[in-house]
Amino acid sequence: MTISTHVLDAARGRPFAGITVSLQRRDGTEVSSAETNADGRITGWGDGLEAGVYRLVFDTAEAAPFFPEVVLTFDYSDPAQHYHVPLLLSPFAYSTYRGS
Repeated sequence: MTISTHVLDAARGRPFAGITVSLQRRDGTEVSSAETNADGRITGWGDGLEAGVYRLVFDTAEAAPFFPEVVLTFDYSDPAQHYHVPLLLSPFAYSTYRGS
């Protein structure tokens, strides 16, 4: 299965395209990096990844300068499942959840 993300502009109610996101192991080793597409999405990460703790590092400096970087750490405990880790971003706040 895979890991995906979606970056949404919570203030304007639309996707954030062009956000660079790095998928890293807990120790900071980069596994992959990509930019969000026109719909604010990155899909298809995780094929062949071992279970463990990973993090998504979002370069949000242009989108929300108060938060130049957002790091979401999550437990990829069952590679047989799909993990969707979205980021809802606004100028002075952000949130996340385990999506489907």
